[in-house]
Amino acid sequence: MSSGKILVAQGGGPTAVINQSLAGVVLEARRFSAITRVYGALHGVRGIVNEDFVDLTQETVHNLELVAATPSSALGSTRDKPDVAYCQKIFEVLRAHEIGHFFYIGGNDSSDTVRIVSLEAQKAGYPLRCIHIPKTIDNDLVGNDHTPGFASAARFVAQAFAGANLDNASLPGVYVGVVMGRHAGFLTAAAALGKKYPDDGPHLIYLPERTFVLAQFLDDVKAAYAKYGRCVIAVSEGIHDAAGTPIASLLAKEVERDAHGNVQLSGTGALADQLCDAIKAQLGIKRVRGDTFGYLQRSFLGCVSDVDQREAREVGEKAVQFAMWGERDGSVAIRRNGDYAVEYALLPLEDVAGKTRVMEEHFITPEGTGVTDAFRAYLRPLLGGDLPDAFRLRRTMVAKILQK
Repeated sequence: MSSGKILVAQGGGPTAVINQSLAGVVLEARRFSAITRVYGALHGVRGIVNEDFVDLTQETVHNLELVAATPSSALGSTRDKPDVAYCQKIFEVLRAHEIGHFFYIGGNDSSDTVRIVSLEAQKAGYPLRCIHIPKTIDNDLVGNDHTPGFASAARFVAQAFAGANLDNASLPGVYVGVVMGRHAGFLTAAAALGKKYPDDGPHLIYLPERTFVLAQFLDDVKAAYAKYGRCVIAVSEGIHDAAGTPIASLLAKEVERDAHGNVQLSGTGALADQLCDAIKAQLGIKRVRGDTFGYLQRSFLGCVSDVDQREAREVGEKAVQFAMWGERDGSVAIRRNGDYAVEYALLPLEDVAGKTRVMEEHFITPEGTGVTDAFRAYLRPLLGGDLPDAFRLRRTMVAKILQK
């Protein structure tokens, strides 16, 4: 398109740094004289078919920077999955506005949306450059060392479990915290980064990379409780049985699915409640508490990784550069170098779309209820500055007089 108009949108779940990528696109686009306008579609691809555009060219740099530092999706989001008819409506609107570049910030499903739009544009003979910009707290995009949004959510999870551990140590019992993660356990595993002392929780971590067996779970809890006099447990919402059926969906009375066919796992406390009930009933432990983090970890204010912020900005900038200097559609990917540095690549959309990365074997302990030092070394640089620290009394005991 000779007009030089570009369109950016956000899809899927929001994160603490997704607006950094948005600002990266807008501010980098201003460096190219060939780009005359930057439009934003409200609520993802749905905003395109509804022709709900805002002119981001008119945003001041100062306000863009303020928005960039604000969690959640500034443009709004959607989980719509376009089919051929949906794409035809998209192209009709894009033609009317003379838009030649489409940037979509999102995770797995959003990458698949970009693939579909790119493919249908080619079939329709519409010259549209399509670039997917990575985002997901699940950290499960194939071809990426890690994804923007994950590190900030992981920082929140680590700090939240550190706090839950302190609470549990004061009033001993069993605590179950359920964390987001449909197929990949990266975010749940981040709970381990809040440990300081050897007896700190989480004492047990359950990930979707392993089959969940209730009887074994209860044995694990019983052993940990006997060893520590308490037990803190991190559980992924995506834990499943031997058949691959999510435990949460087995417990739900009704199963809700989105446009991409995903079972709704977040936003319900059923899994935590059921696990707590089983512990009370079968182990006889009276003090058992459970929390479902749900959406808290996605857009939590004041708990953002500076590394995550920087890289989220850079993937937006690199997306524009790849679009303007390259001659193909693709998905921006983060690659790790050295002790800790990153570089960016543009992967073919078909290499990323519709695929899911899971935790590598060497990140999970052999028994499957913890993480290795290799995972800690992998995650620590992503979390940014030092995590809040916790200390203990040395407890110099006074000799008993009445009870000898």
